[in-house]
Amino acid sequence: MLTLKWVTSPSDEWQSLTTVNLANVETQGVYVIWLTGDPSRAVCVGQGDVKERLSVHRDDPAILNYQSEGSLLVTWAAVPAHQRDGVERYLADQYSPLVGDAFPDAAPIQVNLVA
Repeated sequence: MLTLKWVTSPSDEWQSLTTVNLANVETQGVYVIWLTGDPSRAVCVGQGDVKERLSVHRDDPAILNYQSEGSLLVTWAAVPAHQRDGVERYLADQYSPLVGDAFPDAAPIQVNLVA
């Protein structure tokens, strides 16, 4: 299993998709956007330039529509390019996100899930 270091705020809390400061984010890796609630639900998983991708998702109505049901939280982790497809595939298989259905056709690479 590949152990990822999921990003949290300086106070070790999950961060809001709409307010997280992306100014200094230079991570290339994977990310998870989820909706709070009981149970919480994954809204989107993805990979790439985290700052760029999350900036796009902040304006995506398909994702933002879920705000009416709870808070949208986000985290990400650095993952080497050659492992990103497999990690994204594993996250999509585990979380069944509400948005997106075209995930990499790659062998899943098991990682620690967002706790």
